[in-house]
Amino acid sequence: MNFKDLHHQKTPLLLGNVWDVPSAKIAEKLGFQAIGTSSAAIASLLGYKDGEEMDFSELLYFVKRITANTDLPLSVDLESGYSRDPKIIAKHIKELAGLGVVGINIEDSIVTDKRVLLDATEFADTLIAVNNLLSKENIDIFLNVRTDTFLLKHPNIVAATKKRIELYENAGADGIFTPGAENESDIREIVTCTPLPINVMCMPNLPDFETLANLGVQRISMGNFLFDRMYSQLESTTKEVVNQQSFQSIF
Repeated sequence: MNFKDLHHQKTPLLLGNVWDVPSAKIAEKLGFQAIGTSSAAIASLLGYKDGEEMDFSELLYFVKRITANTDLPLSVDLESGYSRDPKIIAKHIKELAGLGVVGINIEDSIVTDKRVLLDATEFADTLIAVNNLLSKENIDIFLNVRTDTFLLKHPNIVAATKKRIELYENAGADGIFTPGAENESDIREIVTCTPLPINVMCMPNLPDFETLANLGVQRISMGNFLFDRMYSQLESTTKEVVNQQSFQSIF
């Protein structure tokens, strides 16, 4: 089953979010159908904040190592493309496709002093230009377009999200990612406004997977939350070692 078909199953595609080779191998061992990089996790590993602080070349290195060590379909979090220029964004996607990457996330917000939404129409125009460039190169890759209306608590959040979904659908998106959406009625309204597969992300109040399936969600992501939990547990275990003056807590 190809990556696009994984978004049209009876149950949602649960994407294993990874940040290095060991996390990718764990996802493979546990039987995940596909994996996706977390840009926030990789940035944190390198001492950067999320929001394109690291260079694309640094992301590319991680992707090279992951693709060399797993056969699982890999989608890459490209943030906002690591450029505002469609030609450069398309070049980045071409490089990823050359490594065997089957999908990307691209988001409609950028981080300056804080994270802000890009103009929806201008971002849609960028998507159209990128798609045209990829078509000329015969590059077929799943474009999962992320809108950050929920994360940034946009006024009239559902209406604003639906407007952006329509623009991005018309611009050639293969899927829509709405991180931050947790309310069942909001998710239902988003799902029913488009034929594109809707992707939601791990959140404290996100419904369980069966409920999400019944709402029509077709992809579920973990974001950077497992990564954060892993380091929280590392801190807790290391604290026990120091307090107990023993390594027994590790074993």
